[in-house]
Amino acid sequence: MFSFFRKKSPPPAPVPEAATAAEVPVALPSPAQPVTAPATPVTTQAPPATEMAKPERTGWLDKLKAGLKKTGTSIATVFTGTKIDEALYEELETALLMADTGVKATEFLLADLKRRVKDSKTTDPAAVKGLLASAIADLLTPLQKPLAVGLRSAIHAGGRDEPTVIMVAGVNGAGKTTSIGKLTRHLSESGASVLLAAADTFRAAAREQLGVWATRNTVDIISQDGGDPAAVSFDAVAAGKARGKDVVLVDTAGRLPTQLHLMEELKKIKRVVQKAQESAPNEVLLVIDGNTGQNALAQVKAFDAVLGLTGLIVTKLDGTAKGGVLAAIAREHPIPVYFIGVGESLEDLQTFNAREFAQALLG
Repeated sequence: MFSFFRKKSPPPAPVPEAATAAEVPVALPSPAQPVTAPATPVTTQAPPATEMAKPERTGWLDKLKAGLKKTGTSIATVFTGTKIDEALYEELETALLMADTGVKATEFLLADLKRRVKDSKTTDPAAVKGLLASAIADLLTPLQKPLAVGLRSAIHAGGRDEPTVIMVAGVNGAGKTTSIGKLTRHLSESGASVLLAAADTFRAAAREQLGVWATRNTVDIISQDGGDPAAVSFDAVAAGKARGKDVVLVDTAGRLPTQLHLMEELKKIKRVVQKAQESAPNEVLLVIDGNTGQNALAQVKAFDAVLGLTGLIVTKLDGTAKGGVLAAIAREHPIPVYFIGVGESLEDLQTFNAREFAQALLG
């Protein structure tokens, strides 16, 4: 969910078209005038789990619960007995590990759960499931953070400001380009103008795929057939500044952390983007596949070491038995989770809420 307030201002003066991707600019113009007002923020913020802002959010939560059923069922069956004893905790430990919660997060959750059981004097195993949901929610809460961008349309006419540049990385098959398309929809519906950069020039048809999303969302795209990813990224940031865009989304090539030469290419893209705009990239997001479990945690660590991640998008949580990986990330390498996805439609990518997730996980 996005919420923002837009200051009324005269329409901005026409700006010249930016160079195409084939014409890499060698210098950027300096601001014509100082900015006289701060950009109005657009923030992605999930509503509290007890206050659903829109009916479609409730419908999406039903999808999330259904998607996490495989993970949740294996954990929930632990609480069908009649006693709270060491056997129960041992079964729960196995279930959490099978859900790819990881050793460290599992140990933490078990210790926290035992403390909650003792403090509440709970004797009903079914009630322990609710205490576990609260423990998971508290563990995941530090990952819950809104994604904020600035609306340049709130800047005084004639003033110059910079777009929010978001660089998106991920391995092939994680749903990176699709997530960019869905994120574009979220931003556009909230009043932000978006420009896409098709810097994934290695994968066949990646440029065309992003172009389809640009058409569906009615946004501009900077692309180049077989061009250098860094050059396309530079062009896109320059075009975003010249055209007065609020957000520039850079789609980078998918690669494995073990492909060192391709990881170096990511570093190059980041350096070149910084040359185009000193403050960029403002956000560096990693898209991870929820089905990959502990491998997703390894990806977070590797990409963070190379790029300095600011946020995550977790996809394909529908039907996975490994939804516990978010707990592993929270305990071992906490990076904010901006969005989670449970399907292919545009509405299936939503802002992350820790308590919603825990409640959906354990029913």
